[in-house]
Amino acid sequence: MNHVQLGKTGPSVSTLGLGCMGMSGMYGPSDRSESIATIHAALDAGINLIDTGDFYGMGHNEMLIGEALKGVARDKVILSVKTGALRDRDGGFNGIDNRPAALKNFIAYSLQRLGVDHIDIYRPARLDPNVPIEETVGAIADMIKAGYVRHIGLSEVGASTIRRAAAVHPIADLQIEYSLISRGIEASILPTCRELGIGITAYGVLSRGLISGHWQKGQGSAKGDFRSQSPRFMGENVDRNLALVEALRKIADTRGVSVAQIAIAWVAARGSDIVPLIGARKVERLEEALGSQEVHLSLADLAAVEAAVPRDAAAGGRYPEAMLAHMDSEK
Repeated sequence: MNHVQLGKTGPSVSTLGLGCMGMSGMYGPSDRSESIATIHAALDAGINLIDTGDFYGMGHNEMLIGEALKGVARDKVILSVKTGALRDRDGGFNGIDNRPAALKNFIAYSLQRLGVDHIDIYRPARLDPNVPIEETVGAIADMIKAGYVRHIGLSEVGASTIRRAAAVHPIADLQIEYSLISRGIEASILPTCRELGIGITAYGVLSRGLISGHWQKGQGSAKGDFRSQSPRFMGENVDRNLALVEALRKIADTRGVSVAQIAIAWVAARGSDIVPLIGARKVERLEEALGSQEVHLSLADLAAVEAAVPRDAAAGGRYPEAMLAHMDSEK
C-alpha cells in the first residue's frame, strides 16, 4: 500500500481509505463480526485512513471502530471523524449544529466511544447556516491546541467557504462525493483545493454501490437504506444509470478487471491529491477494492471510460432535492 501526504499540511495516509458508514445501517442491515473483520483486513492490507461520523448509527459506528481498534497501536491509524449532524431516535436528521460549544461537547463523546485520546482529522459534516465557518474552524483549532485533534478537515462545502475556512487555519482535506457519475467538484471546488494545497478524500466513488457492477435493480429497498430515497435508484433513472454501468463493464472486461476496480482507479487517476474512500462492509468487497491499486489507466483507457460514462450522464441527483438545497457544495 502506497501512502501520500493529505494536502499540504495533512498526515500521511494510505492511497485508499476505509469509509465505515455502511457498517451502521445506512445501507440496510450489517453484520458486526463481518464489519470488524473488514476493518482488521483493511489495517492488515496497509490502509491506515479510517473514516466515520459521530452520527453514524447515533454513535454505533464509533463504538464499532473503537472495538475493532483495541490492541492496535494508535500511530498506525488515521481517524477521520465528521460531526455536527443532529439525529432523532428514529434515525431522521434534524439539522446541523456547528456551534463551538456543541463541537466541544461532540468531541468528548467521540473520544470516549472510539477509546482514543485524540482524533487525527476532525471535520464538520455540513456547513451550519447559522454559524460562520470561521467560528467552527476556530473552535476545532482550539481543540488542536488542547491536544484533542491533529488536523482540520471540511466536508461538502463550496469554494468560497473553503477559502474562508483556510484563512483561519490550515485545512488538511475536503471530504466530498466524487465518482464517474458525480463530477461536480471539477468546476471550482477541486481547483480551489489545489490552489490552497488541500487534499480530497473522495467518498461515494462507487455511488453507493450503483456503479460497483454488483448492484441490481430492486436492491436497497430495506427500511433505513439511504438508496430507497435516492433519486438515482428510482424509476427510470436507475435503468439509465445501470445502462452506464454495462457500458463501463465492457471496458473493464477488456482489461480483465472488475467494474468496481476500474471505477475506483478512475477516481485515483484524477490526481495524487485525491484519496478514494472505500465503503466496503465485507472482506470480499474490500479485497476487490484493493485490487484497484494495481489498475493503471492509460490516456486511452481514461478516454474510453469517459466516453462510456460521459460527464453529467447520470440520471437523478446524488441526494434528494430537499437535501441538496441545504448543501453548500451545491451552491
